[in-house]
Amino acid sequence: MGKSQDLYKEAKKLIPGGTQLLSKRPEMFLPDLWPAYYSKAKGCEVWDLDDKKYIDMGQMSVGACILGYADSDVDRAVKNAVDKGNISILNAPEEVELAKLLIKIHPWAQMVRYTRTGGEAVAVAIRIARARTKKDVILFCGYHGWHDWYLSSNLADKKALDGHLLPGLNPLGVPRVLKRTSYPFKFNKTKQFLWLIKKHRDKIGAVIMEPLRHNQPEREFIDTIVEITKKLGIVLIIDEVSMGFRLNEGGAHLQLEMEPDIAVFAKAISNGYSMGVIIGKRKIMQIAQDTFISSTSWTERIGLVASLATIRKSKCYHVYSYLQNIGGQIKKGWQSTAQKHGLKINVSGTNAIGHFSFKHKKQLVLKTIFTQLMLEKGFLASTSFYASYAHKKKHVKKYLEALDEVFAFIAKAVKEGNPEKHLKGSVCHAGFKRLA
Repeated sequence: MGKSQDLYKEAKKLIPGGTQLLSKRPEMFLPDLWPAYYSKAKGCEVWDLDDKKYIDMGQMSVGACILGYADSDVDRAVKNAVDKGNISILNAPEEVELAKLLIKIHPWAQMVRYTRTGGEAVAVAIRIARARTKKDVILFCGYHGWHDWYLSSNLADKKALDGHLLPGLNPLGVPRVLKRTSYPFKFNKTKQFLWLIKKHRDKIGAVIMEPLRHNQPEREFIDTIVEITKKLGIVLIIDEVSMGFRLNEGGAHLQLEMEPDIAVFAKAISNGYSMGVIIGKRKIMQIAQDTFISSTSWTERIGLVASLATIRKSKCYHVYSYLQNIGGQIKKGWQSTAQKHGLKINVSGTNAIGHFSFKHKKQLVLKTIFTQLMLEKGFLASTSFYASYAHKKKHVKKYLEALDEVFAFIAKAVKEGNPEKHLKGSVCHAGFKRLA
């Protein structure tokens, strides 16, 4: 079991939910066996509390580290900022420097605000949109964080959010007066979007959506949303927290030729340091002065210098193209290896963030077995892969060799009809679930 699991047992008694992020909860991967804590991380390698080394061929801190863990260039910029003082009663000049860089990358935008997390940044964007339009209803597509405006969707329908990445989210604690102030629409479901527009037309303050995640958007879907929001004066917010700065320099909406009113970034923009960014059109963003949006922690300079260093290094080394190449190799490896062993899987997502799922009965059992076997071979891996600049050919080669053995084992277990017998612990969780 090791020191990491022993510590996690203590954590569950002291920390509600065990961890600060649901996506890092050990039960999401391999209950009772996942090495819950790390002592150090560098590149795409992670050491647990027993000093056992693993190669992260999974989520790279849920997509936060586009360049890899402890990138030397980004860390050098951060250490320099710390030495000079990360915060004071005066403001960090890097606020203006980063704003200019972001506006240069996104010519449709003229103003910028900062937070330190993606969820915060989205909440700020929603506040700005409602303040601008003086309307309360939000239509959304995709996952957008934990705040009240989002979870309130499940007040009217307990399964409203199930199709938006995390099923089972409980709106307990969200004021019931927020019921029917946010409504989901599914990706590429143009008719559903139009139905919601027709039903709530005069009450809609904003439409927020992820430009893409698992699948490419249909042109009609994108064009309809842009056209309708512009025609009705609804603020269009593009959530780039997951996809931003992975496909290109800027965001998926640029690749899709979308011009939103606001775009939100976090995660990959600062390579693991806390940072959230809201960029938008001047006529929309100016309203932020008329409502109250403010936080002391939003003024520290570490996130700013980390973002500047990350963006510049990514551009210099064409990291976006590199991610496409590395991620593409992994996705092809999933497909060809599964076919070789007669396994049925579904591969989705972009090359930068790829996913696969088993198309057999007992999917969660098979997913857990996969994670268990890959862990035994020295990999932190599940059914998704977030490409980073730290993933090199040697890592891909070693991973695909292990994949071949693991898929062969799983194919045999499926054929035998009782894969559960190979589990050394419990089955992994599929979404939000209260811990015992």
